[in-house]
Amino acid sequence: MGREKEAKEDGKTTQKVIKLKRLNSNELGGDANHNTAKSTKSRAKTRNGQVQKKQVKPPQAEMLKSPNSDREPEDSDFTTKKKGVKRKLIKDETAEAPTSDTLHSSNKKRRQHLVEEENEAPKKRTKKKAEQFISRHGVKKEEEEQRVSKASKKTKDEIKEARLLKIKKKEEEEQNRWRWWEEAKYEDGVKWRFLEHKGPYFPPEYQPLPVKVHFYYNGKPVKLSLAAEEVAVFFGQMLDHEYTTKKEMTDEERLLIRHLEKCDFGEIHAMHKAKVEERRSMSKEDKLILKEANQKIIEEYGYCLLDHHKERIGNFKIEPPGLFRGRGEHPKQGMLKKRIQPEDVIINCSKEASIPVAPAGHHWKEVRHDNSVTWLASWTENIQGAIKYVMLNANSKLKGEKDWEKYEVARKLKTCVDAIRKQYLTDMKSREMRIRQRAVALYFIDKLALRAGNEKEEGETADTVGCCSLRVEHITLHKELDGNTCVVEFDFLGKDSIRYYNKVPVISKVFKNLKLFMESKDPGDELFDRLSTTLMNKHLSALMPGLTAKVFRTYNASITLQQQLKVLTSGSDNEVEKLLSYNRANRAVAILCNHQRAPPKTFEQSMANLQTKIDGRKEQLALAKTELKQAKKDAKTKDNSDSKLTKLVERKKAAVKRCEDQLLKLEVQATDREENKQIALGTSKLNYLDPRISVAWCKKMGIPIEKIYNKSQRDKFAWAIEMTEEDFEF
Repeated sequence: MGREKEAKEDGKTTQKVIKLKRLNSNELGGDANHNTAKSTKSRAKTRNGQVQKKQVKPPQAEMLKSPNSDREPEDSDFTTKKKGVKRKLIKDETAEAPTSDTLHSSNKKRRQHLVEEENEAPKKRTKKKAEQFISRHGVKKEEEEQRVSKASKKTKDEIKEARLLKIKKKEEEEQNRWRWWEEAKYEDGVKWRFLEHKGPYFPPEYQPLPVKVHFYYNGKPVKLSLAAEEVAVFFGQMLDHEYTTKKEMTDEERLLIRHLEKCDFGEIHAMHKAKVEERRSMSKEDKLILKEANQKIIEEYGYCLLDHHKERIGNFKIEPPGLFRGRGEHPKQGMLKKRIQPEDVIINCSKEASIPVAPAGHHWKEVRHDNSVTWLASWTENIQGAIKYVMLNANSKLKGEKDWEKYEVARKLKTCVDAIRKQYLTDMKSREMRIRQRAVALYFIDKLALRAGNEKEEGETADTVGCCSLRVEHITLHKELDGNTCVVEFDFLGKDSIRYYNKVPVISKVFKNLKLFMESKDPGDELFDRLSTTLMNKHLSALMPGLTAKVFRTYNASITLQQQLKVLTSGSDNEVEKLLSYNRANRAVAILCNHQRAPPKTFEQSMANLQTKIDGRKEQLALAKTELKQAKKDAKTKDNSDSKLTKLVERKKAAVKRCEDQLLKLEVQATDREENKQIALGTSKLNYLDPRISVAWCKKMGIPIEKIYNKSQRDKFAWAIEMTEEDFEF
């Protein structure tokens, strides 16, 4: 039986060869490749009777040519890769009768032709998407083709030219920078003399659902009004989240739609998912088009003229309507944020400026000319009744002046902080309970950098507290704990629902007063029942003009950074070690201010990848040391007479040094990442640390400022970078 099967297989092979000859004699014309591709899918049965694909051997070194190749012009341009050598088929080249090798090579040609056709398909789809984007964003096809051509691979000269252009642009930015800190300040209360802008940018109007996408109620499709349909889309987008919403329906829709569980948002949700996936899979060309469209919006609405200087606006886009999320478990989560119309917006600009033009068919609520405020536009949102503002960017004059003033007030506190501390220690013995509570609370604000805490309406936000609003349940007193006496254990939710947990040894006066405050009180009662944030800030402003609990927090953060930098940094350290010392000093401030974060989801994987790099670098270092040892041995054998061997030793020494530096950098990076696992350094760096401390440290230690501050941070603190010398003391 086996031999009979083999004979049949041989017969089939002979028939295929004959058929191939006929195809080559041009009986089927241009369709030969297509038809033969199907015939080459030969299969053979195994001993178990299972069918499997027959293995195709790779073509031989020399490809056989068809004698009728001159009749198939498409084959004349066909090239095949053999051991790195491309060979072009030559017309009228003679060949022997097709063998199994020629059959495989011919099949390979046809398969490659089909693969090329398949590869063209996604390119056509990408081109189609790009054309859709062009029509959607109003960009011409010629411009798109120019951008695609520019995206081609750049030469070394082009890269060098681009680098020089970037340097030139940076120099121009420095020259054109408004050095407002060198100008005289305006009189008190005056923020600007001239202000002109285009107004806020409104989100696009709602576009109805496609005809194929429906909303179903009780299994039946329902055509909603545009307002109700828009809210249905908001809800459909949030099916993966725990949000609910009120309905925006007409009276007829309210009569029909009574039960949320009967609503089917499946098609709307699927449409949203498809759009999200489409955005993720956008090509580079499409992303470039979208980026340029956004840039045009920024150029028109993202800048203003402040005292005839061009300044960047921070949040010029009005937030689109949607479902309110809030922070933490907000009780109003899921409520509908309504669309803001121009009739809700108040515009602020100077009298001499051109008033922004409202969108067609609309008008502004009001136009003001108030130079005592820094906002450009304002409106009231419907969820909590809060006023929202359009403000200038963080690197603007108005923001920079505010930061400078903030840190100067904190510096003034340094001159009187000792007297304030002496005063609150004395007040702890006062006969008035109100003064005692205020003194203990101020002690915590000073030593622990606690926030004062703001009064909130009941049910408005999550159960977050500050120093003045602490309850009895938030602290536990320990006479002895972990080898310390008079320990206070804090456990409460602070700002943004971040847990504050700390065990702090305190002086005996504070410990005794806390026991007194907690007497005859339930866990839910206020610890400082005769104190409020308003009373605390009023007392602080009496001690020093402009002093608040936040100023204390800023002062303690900045002075801690300066002290830690002096302790941790040594002039003999290399750059990597100095940067680690800076991050550790910053970390001490973040811990003081309770700036925590959840560990990143990719933390373990990133650490594993970093460890792999460290292990690889160690192997390279060991190899480099071995090579250096051998080079020294060879040089010593020839009594250093060979200059080439001497140069080789020097190169190996440099290689070892380079590997050691790279290994140290990676190990420091791993240490830094591990220590920053649950600490957020950015908040304190941007909001509580006087930037002049960091700038002075960089200049003193010879560290580039780019290693500490990124581009946006350098723009924000340009005033500090320009005016600070290395001998600055906070």
